[in-house]
Amino acid sequence: MTVPLPPPNRIYLLRHAEAAWAEPGQRDFDRPLNEKGYGDAEVIADKAADKGYRPDLLISSTALRCRDTADAVHRAMGVALDVSYIDALYNATVDTYVEIVDAQDNAAVMLVGHNPTIEQALEALIGHEAMVNALPAGFPTAGLAVVDFDVSASGWRLIDFLVV
Repeated sequence: MTVPLPPPNRIYLLRHAEAAWAEPGQRDFDRPLNEKGYGDAEVIADKAADKGYRPDLLISSTALRCRDTADAVHRAMGVALDVSYIDALYNATVDTYVEIVDAQDNAAVMLVGHNPTIEQALEALIGHEAMVNALPAGFPTAGLAVVDFDVSASGWRLIDFLVV
Protein backbone atom coordinates (compact mmCIF):
# COMPACT_ATOMS: atom_id res chain seq x y z
CA MET A 1 0.00 0.00 0.00
CA THR A 2 1.21 3.47 -0.87
CA VAL A 3 0.19 6.34 1.38
CA PRO A 4 -0.78 9.39 -0.69
CA LEU A 5 1.32 12.52 -0.77
CA PRO A 6 -0.25 15.93 -1.43
CA PRO A 7 -2.41 16.81 -3.19
CA PRO A 8 -4.76 16.63 -1.37
CA ASN A 9 -3.38 18.48 1.63
CA ARG A 10 -6.38 17.61 3.82
CA ILE A 11 -8.31 14.38 4.16
CA TYR A 12 -11.52 13.90 6.12
CA LEU A 13 -12.45 10.36 7.15
CA LEU A 14 -16.03 9.99 8.39
CA ARG A 15 -17.42 6.72 9.65
CA HIS A 16 -21.13 6.41 8.96
CA ALA A 17 -23.44 7.08 11.89
CA GLU A 18 -25.14 4.29 13.83
CA ALA A 19 -27.18 1.98 11.64
CA ALA A 20 -30.36 0.08 12.34
CA TRP A 21 -30.27 -3.67 12.73
CA ALA A 22 -31.17 -5.56 9.57
CA GLU A 23 -34.81 -6.54 9.23
CA PRO A 24 -35.49 -10.18 8.35
CA GLY A 25 -34.41 -10.71 4.74
CA GLN A 26 -32.83 -7.26 4.48
CA ARG A 27 -29.33 -7.02 3.03
CA ASP A 28 -26.61 -5.41 5.16
CA PHE A 29 -26.08 -2.94 2.31
CA ASP A 30 -29.65 -1.65 2.69
CA ARG A 31 -29.58 -0.89 6.42
CA PRO A 32 -30.49 2.77 7.08
CA LEU A 33 -29.37 4.83 10.04
CA ASN A 34 -31.36 4.29 13.20
CA GLU A 35 -32.99 7.22 15.03
CA LYS A 36 -29.83 7.94 17.04
CA GLY A 37 -27.76 7.65 13.87
CA TYR A 38 -29.82 10.25 12.01
CA GLY A 39 -29.39 12.68 14.90
CA ASP A 40 -25.67 11.95 15.25
CA ALA A 41 -25.11 12.46 11.51
CA GLU A 42 -26.71 15.90 11.71
CA VAL A 43 -24.71 16.84 14.83
CA ILE A 44 -21.34 15.77 13.43
CA ALA A 45 -22.05 17.49 10.10
CA ASP A 46 -22.98 20.72 11.89
CA LYS A 47 -19.89 20.52 14.12
CA ALA A 48 -17.67 20.11 11.06
CA ALA A 49 -19.31 23.02 9.27
CA ASP A 50 -19.06 25.22 12.38
CA LYS A 51 -15.32 24.52 12.56
CA GLY A 52 -14.89 25.41 8.89
CA TYR A 53 -14.13 21.84 7.83
CA ARG A 54 -15.40 21.92 4.28
CA PRO A 55 -14.16 19.36 1.79
CA ASP A 56 -14.09 20.13 -1.91
CA LEU A 57 -15.44 16.68 -2.64
CA LEU A 58 -17.39 14.16 -0.58
CA ILE A 59 -17.05 10.53 -1.66
CA SER A 60 -19.40 8.06 -0.01
CA SER A 61 -20.01 4.35 -0.09
CA THR A 62 -23.28 3.53 -1.81
CA ALA A 63 -24.52 1.60 1.24
CA LEU A 64 -27.68 3.27 2.58
CA ARG A 65 -26.23 4.13 6.00
CA CYS A 66 -23.31 5.94 4.34
CA ARG A 67 -25.59 7.77 1.91
CA ASP A 68 -27.76 8.87 4.85
CA THR A 69 -24.65 10.19 6.65
CA ALA A 70 -23.38 11.91 3.49
CA ASP A 71 -26.79 13.57 3.04
CA ALA A 72 -26.45 15.17 6.50
CA VAL A 73 -23.00 16.51 5.57
CA HIS A 74 -24.33 17.83 2.27
CA ARG A 75 -27.13 19.69 4.05
CA ALA A 76 -24.70 21.21 6.57
CA MET A 77 -22.09 22.19 3.97
CA GLY A 78 -24.45 23.51 1.31
CA VAL A 79 -25.34 22.57 -2.21
CA ALA A 80 -21.95 23.67 -3.59
CA LEU A 81 -20.34 20.52 -2.16
CA ASP A 82 -19.68 17.93 -4.86
CA VAL A 83 -20.85 14.47 -3.79
CA SER A 84 -19.94 11.17 -5.45
CA TYR A 85 -21.08 7.69 -4.51
CA ILE A 86 -18.70 4.80 -5.18
CA ASP A 87 -19.72 1.15 -4.94
CA ALA A 88 -16.10 0.13 -4.32
CA LEU A 89 -16.12 1.69 -0.82
CA TYR A 90 -18.52 -0.99 0.43
CA ASN A 91 -16.54 -4.01 1.69
CA ALA A 92 -13.37 -2.36 0.39
CA THR A 93 -9.80 -2.86 1.51
CA VAL A 94 -7.75 -0.07 3.00
CA ASP A 95 -5.81 0.03 -0.29
CA THR A 96 -9.03 0.96 -2.11
CA TYR A 97 -9.75 3.81 0.34
CA VAL A 98 -6.20 5.16 0.01
CA GLU A 99 -6.24 4.84 -3.80
CA ILE A 100 -9.52 6.78 -4.01
CA VAL A 101 -8.08 9.59 -1.89
CA ASP A 102 -4.83 9.56 -3.85
CA ALA A 103 -6.71 9.90 -7.15
CA GLN A 104 -8.17 13.30 -6.20
CA ASP A 105 -6.30 16.21 -7.75
CA ASN A 106 -5.93 19.30 -5.56
CA ALA A 107 -9.10 18.52 -3.64
CA ALA A 108 -9.69 18.28 0.08
CA VAL A 109 -11.65 15.06 0.12
CA MET A 110 -14.03 13.49 2.63
CA LEU A 111 -14.62 9.76 2.57
CA VAL A 112 -17.78 8.44 4.21
CA GLY A 113 -17.17 4.78 4.82
CA HIS A 114 -17.26 1.72 7.00
CA ASN A 115 -15.28 0.22 9.82
CA PRO A 116 -12.86 -1.46 10.07
CA THR A 117 -11.60 0.04 6.81
CA ILE A 118 -12.04 3.71 7.77
CA GLU A 119 -9.98 3.05 10.91
CA GLN A 120 -7.36 1.17 8.91
CA ALA A 121 -7.14 4.06 6.44
CA LEU A 122 -6.51 6.51 9.28
CA GLU A 123 -3.86 4.19 10.70
CA ALA A 124 -2.20 3.91 7.28
CA LEU A 125 -2.00 7.70 7.08
CA ILE A 126 -0.85 8.61 10.60
CA GLY A 127 0.77 5.38 11.83
CA HIS A 128 -0.18 2.79 14.40
CA GLU A 129 1.13 4.58 17.49
CA ALA A 130 -0.61 7.87 16.66
CA MET A 131 -3.81 5.96 15.90
CA VAL A 132 -3.80 4.09 19.21
CA ASN A 133 -2.96 7.25 21.16
CA ALA A 134 -5.72 9.26 19.48
CA LEU A 135 -8.43 6.58 19.47
CA PRO A 136 -7.68 3.96 22.14
CA ALA A 137 -11.25 2.61 21.92
CA GLY A 138 -11.30 2.60 18.10
CA PHE A 139 -13.07 4.74 15.50
CA PRO A 140 -16.64 5.44 16.73
CA THR A 141 -19.72 5.73 14.55
CA ALA A 142 -20.16 9.29 13.26
CA GLY A 143 -16.51 10.00 14.13
CA LEU A 144 -14.72 12.45 11.86
CA ALA A 145 -10.93 12.43 11.52
CA VAL A 146 -9.31 15.55 10.05
CA VAL A 147 -5.87 14.75 8.66
CA ASP A 148 -3.39 17.26 7.22
CA PHE A 149 -0.10 16.76 5.46
CA ASP A 150 2.75 18.01 7.64
CA VAL A 151 5.45 19.17 5.25
CA SER A 152 8.09 19.44 7.99
CA ALA A 153 7.55 15.79 8.95
CA SER A 154 6.81 14.63 5.38
CA GLY A 155 3.79 12.76 6.62
CA TRP A 156 0.13 12.89 7.58
CA ARG A 157 -0.94 14.16 10.99
CA LEU A 158 -4.31 13.93 12.76
CA ILE A 159 -5.20 17.52 13.60
CA ASP A 160 -8.70 16.98 14.96
CA PHE A 161 -11.17 14.23 15.71
CA LEU A 162 -14.82 15.14 16.09
CA VAL A 163 -17.34 12.98 17.92
CA VAL A 164 -20.95 13.51 18.87
